[in-house]
Amino acid sequence: MDLSFIVKSFILFFTGVFLLRIAGRKSISQMTLAQTIVIVSLGHMIVEPIVEVSMVKAIGGAVIFVVSIIVVEYIQLHFNRFEKLIMGKSKMVIENGELNIKNLKKLRLTVDGLEMRMRNMGLTKIADIKMATIEPNGQLGYELKEEAKPLTIGEFKKLMNISSQQNESQDAGQNIFDEIYSDTPQKHPEYLN
Repeated sequence: MDLSFIVKSFILFFTGVFLLRIAGRKSISQMTLAQTIVIVSLGHMIVEPIVEVSMVKAIGGAVIFVVSIIVVEYIQLHFNRFEKLIMGKSKMVIENGELNIKNLKKLRLTVDGLEMRMRNMGLTKIADIKMATIEPNGQLGYELKEEAKPLTIGEFKKLMNISSQQNESQDAGQNIFDEIYSDTPQKHPEYLN
């Protein structure tokens, strides 16, 4: 086995890791179309020199791809239209507990596919969803109807404060020690005296 082959492999591996760190790290499900193309292309370019193509050309091409993805992301940050062109827009798939069949067809997404995404998010009923979208990265975004939202800790504390205030106001007239501290005796029903 040729020593230069091993050295080339290590150089290409670490160059790939370095370039991917520069390009940014996201899981495959969160990648945009442009990022996915760059990642696939980088993988191909990094393997090519091992099959006897110029290592310098491969690294140069990989650098150009990473720089291009950084430029595209920079332009996306500053120009909303360009972002929509590259990334696409969210599509509404559920509105007020009803499926938007028209958008499901545009997305080529079956009801079973939508239900699978809902189950992955812990959602069990379409009727509980106020609105749901398929985001450009393929993830499901949603908002529950008011009656289906879980109780938060903040809301629970507010309810407990209201409840304790009501109990205090009800108990204020029923303090059993009032008779001791008061000069006037309290009236009790005749049968208890």
